[in-house]
Amino acid sequence: MPEISQSTKRVRTRFAPSPTGFIHLGNIRSALYPWAFARSTGGDFILRIEDTDLERSTQASVDVILQGMAWLGLKPDEGPYYQMQRMDRYKDVLAQLLAEGKAYRCYMSVDALNALREHQLATKQKPRYDGTWRPEPGKTLPPIPEGVKPVLRFRNPQEGVVAWDDKVKGRVEVSNAELDDLVIARPDGTPTYNFCVVVDDMDMRITHVIRGDDHVNNTPRQINIFHALGHEPPIYAHLPTVLNEQGEKMSKRNGAKAVTQYRDEGFLPDAVINYLARLGWSHGDEEIFSREQFVEWFNLDHLGKSAAQFDEAKLRWVNAQHMKQMDDAALAQLVGEQLARRAITADERLPAICGLFKERSETTVALADSAQAFYVDKKPSAEDLQQYVTDAVRPALSTFAEKLASAEWSKEAIYGAITETLKSHGLKMRPFGTAVRVVVLGTPHTPSLDVVLALQPREKVVAKLRAA
Repeated sequence: MPEISQSTKRVRTRFAPSPTGFIHLGNIRSALYPWAFARSTGGDFILRIEDTDLERSTQASVDVILQGMAWLGLKPDEGPYYQMQRMDRYKDVLAQLLAEGKAYRCYMSVDALNALREHQLATKQKPRYDGTWRPEPGKTLPPIPEGVKPVLRFRNPQEGVVAWDDKVKGRVEVSNAELDDLVIARPDGTPTYNFCVVVDDMDMRITHVIRGDDHVNNTPRQINIFHALGHEPPIYAHLPTVLNEQGEKMSKRNGAKAVTQYRDEGFLPDAVINYLARLGWSHGDEEIFSREQFVEWFNLDHLGKSAAQFDEAKLRWVNAQHMKQMDDAALAQLVGEQLARRAITADERLPAICGLFKERSETTVALADSAQAFYVDKKPSAEDLQQYVTDAVRPALSTFAEKLASAEWSKEAIYGAITETLKSHGLKMRPFGTAVRVVVLGTPHTPSLDVVLALQPREKVVAKLRAA
């Protein structure tokens, strides 16, 4: 029976990060698209940690991957799987390839390889392994040198082309003559990246590999290993690079922040999802959309072919739009967490405070800054006092204090007291309102004065006005 085409199987995608540095937004986009494709097709999303680089892999980096994905709601259906826990399986497949003559032992020393490379460069040849230890009919191999542990090399086809229809790049063809025999196991027997990836994708029944285009050069080698193992390769989609604001590839070395730092800086997960989705994919001219809309709209046909550039100002704008649309009570829960980090305990006023300030805030940290004034006394600066609390306005502050002392404590009654005070003192709203803000809240800028005062305790407001 012929093997079922990948395009008709249940979709299974994967995100396979290496924990060799803190995962940033450029990395996490390579999780977002396979997650969305799996969700949009009713398929499965698998998380695999490629931790075979023992020198550089760290548990801290694994933690940031897991925490970042949990925060963004990119929950895998399976995993995390860890490559280091699958070594026995890799070694079984290596033995299979060796037994079938599809891999062979190579005893060329590092010094000999370096000398070969230098000669090829000097004679303007492409640096590549020359097949010294590749068994061929009628070929006599060199004597096995003493003290050299062999690597295992994959016996790559030497004729024809390896080709695939990339969902981003279109038809890609590479001549097998351009590919040398890849090392698939090191001298100590540990398997190499390109080999492990194929075994994992095969065992985990991955149908679609959606990853960065820095892996394009690996793809023909991986496809040939799939064929050697008797399996159809997945469908590939190689995403263009995400550039930083300076036009360089986004990386930790170039100043990229860990995903979890955006959480701590007060960004909403749905806003980050929205922003990242547009870094390489589009649905018409839609800029602001929900997670549910993204999943409903997502497909591989509208992935961009050009590198996308990260813009934190745009991310902040997207975050601000999501905050405006968010329910005040839900937003208050996040702002309450920010306040708690400052040892401030919020109360039942917080949803109303969030509703008042969310239109002018880009992050929950900024919103917490505004809310903090309702829980911690902020003393006005000497400059603000001198500029706004003048002799011309002080008598009105005293009158206003007496009216508030006996008024009903509602924004309507406070508005009435403001109107009466302005009329009796012949003042305009702007100098009076600014002076009240400075005296009561310690800042000359707030939303509507009546609403802001109604959210403050009456005793506090009256006492501050009287003391002015």
